[in-house]
Amino acid sequence: MNTHTQEIAGETPQAKPAVADGLVLTTRAFGWAMLGLLGVFLINNQITLVFDWPGITALFEDGEAPPRAWLQLGFYVAVTISAIVLAMTTRQRTLRADATLISGFNAYLVRGAFWAVFLIGLTDMAISLLRVEGFLVGLAGEQLATDLGRSIYRGSNVHVPLMAAGFVIALFSRSLGFVWLALLIVIAELAIVFTRFVFSYEQAFMGDLVRLWYAALFLFASAYTLLAEAHVRVDVFYAGFSARRKGLVNAIGTVLLGMSMCWVILIVGMDGKAAIINSPVLNFEVSQSGFGMYTKYLMAAFLGLFAITMLVEFVAYTLSAVANYRGDPGARPIAASTTH
Repeated sequence: MNTHTQEIAGETPQAKPAVADGLVLTTRAFGWAMLGLLGVFLINNQITLVFDWPGITALFEDGEAPPRAWLQLGFYVAVTISAIVLAMTTRQRTLRADATLISGFNAYLVRGAFWAVFLIGLTDMAISLLRVEGFLVGLAGEQLATDLGRSIYRGSNVHVPLMAAGFVIALFSRSLGFVWLALLIVIAELAIVFTRFVFSYEQAFMGDLVRLWYAALFLFASAYTLLAEAHVRVDVFYAGFSARRKGLVNAIGTVLLGMSMCWVILIVGMDGKAAIINSPVLNFEVSQSGFGMYTKYLMAAFLGLFAITMLVEFVAYTLSAVANYRGDPGARPIAASTTH
């Protein structure tokens, strides 16, 4: 019975062991290398911005390249080699096991981001409310009230600790909270309508809170939507494909389209201090709406987090797609991935 007949009959064609082993090792090495390169990219971005390291772009400029630029390039080489060694020394691990592990970690990142945005939204709104109504000086003192009016102080001393608290909570919380965040958005928007038309009262921070949570809902939920296979797919031929061919199409499409999109966002958004993601975050940029929330810089950070979580999930998706192509047993463990 040939391969095509086996697919029609619903049987899983058996690949040659040598080819299968090579495909598994290559795919796992590629996946872990992609995650390692992402980690090094983010680390290099930080040490370039904070500690004024030259970055690998200095290697392509005129003149002698600084030693630190070569060291930063060496980080990329090191993680790539480490990924290959990891794949070679853990041959017993399956593609689906790696995909489950990666998706579980990604679910933790999304949980932490949701908790951080929830805590920051409520706290910053409360500070803005007290400030606009003139109660902040009486409660916090004149000096602290003045400091809280500066975006750098509020971002560093209020938002950053709340971000850390959000990721600590995410270690114990097993829910991604999409439904609750959507409910909070509805409540916040309803509060605007109610106070505007009943009490003729509206402040800039009220709209800022809705925009903050609304952006978080859509950008943070994208990775989970990919995990749950809930993204809209323009289906012309895909539904009629065999499971093996679907796996091949998903693997190729994820690498060529999905991962490339994420890398474009990260590279363009973090290319120097004036980049569209780096610049607002470095300066704790705020809107010009007077006594609004000091969270505009987070909107730029959301775009970076979207690319990061999507790239991580694309890696897990690719591993699962190759497993489907090979006819490996099991399926994408969605429930397990969202509860790790």
